[in-house]
Amino acid sequence: MTQAGHRVITASELAPPVGYAHAIAAAPGRVVFLGGMTAQRQDGTITGETMVEQFELSVRNLNVALRAAGGRPDHLVSLQIFVTDVEAYRTSLRPLGHVWRSQFGRHYPAMAVIGVRELLDPAAKVELMGIAVVP
Repeated sequence: MTQAGHRVITASELAPPVGYAHAIAAAPGRVVFLGGMTAQRQDGTITGETMVEQFELSVRNLNVALRAAGGRPDHLVSLQIFVTDVEAYRTSLRPLGHVWRSQFGRHYPAMAVIGVRELLDPAAKVELMGIAVVP
């Protein structure tokens, strides 16, 4: 059970989840859809040369949007991570985990990492889309 009342579901038939949840049973509340968070600064430009640098600002932007909608990090129940370089993501797992925990602690929603050829802004390496349930 997370702080927001969402229940983390594990299945013994699956590999143990590390840095994500297999499933989340969301508590009743208002559903907030968070979309298209990249490493975009307020002026609209993408910043960061590496996957980790871009992930850090993308996660921060996701958290800002979540808070603007009245949510907290533990209200996040699902997250899709779109990356243009899966290998760069894979080799950066440790620093990416540090970035995640700096914004969301040890709260891990149901997640997927999806490799894509490109994102709308050609400078973007990562884009986050999430769903939160705010009680």
